[in-house]
Amino acid sequence: MVASRTAAVQDLLAHRFPEAVPQAGWVRGVVATGLPALDDILPSGGFQRGRLAVWTPGGGAAALLRATARRTVAGGERVVWVDATGTLTCAAWRTGPLLVQPTDPVAALRAAEELARSGGFALVVADGVEPDASRMVRVSRAAHEGGAALVLLTSASAVATLRLRSRPLAAPRASAGRLGEPLAPRAVQVRIEARASGWQASTTIALAVWHDDHRLSLDLEHPDRRGERR
Repeated sequence: MVASRTAAVQDLLAHRFPEAVPQAGWVRGVVATGLPALDDILPSGGFQRGRLAVWTPGGGAAALLRATARRTVAGGERVVWVDATGTLTCAAWRTGPLLVQPTDPVAALRAAEELARSGGFALVVADGVEPDASRMVRVSRAAHEGGAALVLLTSASAVATLRLRSRPLAAPRASAGRLGEPLAPRAVQVRIEARASGWQASTTIALAVWHDDHRLSLDLEHPDRRGERR
């Protein structure tokens, strides 16, 4: 009975709101990260649709998820990034995932919950949130109802199907330029650990280092050129 009602709702949405239907249809599966070494250690080869995953912030977690988001969009599916940290600029996301920047972490969680439940996105990522146990249950249920792979960058882990943690390994030695000046490293090794109920795996990935000098501000009180968030 529940399955038939769900199918009826999906048919109605497809007829009246075709843009709300995920590119891959309503079939559950996974959202691959596009990084073979990471996909190899994740259950089913990626982030499971309709499930909640959490990734402890730091250690390249946001960079890896941004790469996943861009690859997913390049593959023809919709992705939304809910940014409660205020550290992302719209210019970097014009051709990639939809960027949503709520005013505070509570609003960010509400946005992630509704977007995951909408059924219009293959992948929903929320950064800068610290949900309590009851909110974790709500967002997990929303992911299940909407069929989105929901990933929270948070230290909370209640009810999450998959838990990830990453940490950089020893920093590589900086090479020297033609005049003997030290050059910034071009890549850093990151160790990723993935855990689920009764299961765990790990891998090491090399991340390219990107330097953005334009973010430096002339105001000493604001090392970031964008200054304080309004």
